Amino acid sequence: MIAPEKCTKCAGLLDEGFLLEVAHGNSLSPTRWVSGAPVKSFWMGLKLDGHAQYEVRTYRCRNCGFLESYAN
Repeated sequence: MIAPEKCTKCAGLLDEGFLLEVAHGNSLSPTRWVSGAPVKSFWMGLKLDGHAQYEVRTYRCRNCGFLESYAN
């Protein structure tokens, strides 16, 4: 994916970053997009078998603070 250069709201410059997930045991990872509706699991919180997953990249506008997220 080619990184976006300008904010879609105000045309300001964008900085790349990510949204942080804090999991069990305080393990840290970037947010992931998961296909389909969430299905609860007794042991793991959510069932993820067979669902496509993509790491989310997020860009923040230096001018207005708007966040744009992409999952390629």
